[in-house]
Amino acid sequence: MVSRRDEIDSRRLLTRGRRLEAVTLGWNVAGVVVLAVAAVTARSVALAGFGLDSVIEIGASCVVLWELADASRSRQRRALRMIGTAFLALALYLSVQSTVVLAVGFRPHHSPLGVVWTAMTAVTMFALATAKSKVGSRLDNHVLMAEGRVTMIDGVLATAVLLGLLLNALVGWWWADPATGYVILYYAVREAREALKSSK
Repeated sequence: MVSRRDEIDSRRLLTRGRRLEAVTLGWNVAGVVVLAVAAVTARSVALAGFGLDSVIEIGASCVVLWELADASRSRQRRALRMIGTAFLALALYLSVQSTVVLAVGFRPHHSPLGVVWTAMTAVTMFALATAKSKVGSRLDNHVLMAEGRVTMIDGVLATAVLLGLLLNALVGWWWADPATGYVILYYAVREAREALKSSK
């Protein structure tokens, strides 16, 4: 039998989980705009790919907020399938775009805006991912824990994109930009596989 205290704790954790997702959602909505401007200005595959990853994060946050409103098992499975499918679409885009850019030797411009935003995003996503993991674990909510891993990957990707931008700007390694697209591709495939496996 669930005690009154456990019910209160559960409601408090659900509220915190929703707030964490709302912050993630707001950050990524702003990020899509910033990254679109930076990607077009710099003609950067990595920034475009990271912008698409932010679109997927927006979808993932919406899915988690939807799932937290009714944490039924069937809804969790549907939510995980939606997240996994979105990552497969990102992987497909990056595999084509990065390969074409490397093949033709397309050189991106420098992007101070991209450097600042990806650095800020890395710090923010790592903090949000840690908090989501703790809340999801205490709630035993697999969707929130999965989305926490996605947020952690978002932090890793922001760091990888930042490194690619800096190598291009400071050392002139233009190929670091599309190579970063392959890093995002790897994580996109991995997260898609994990989400789809968890949805069964």
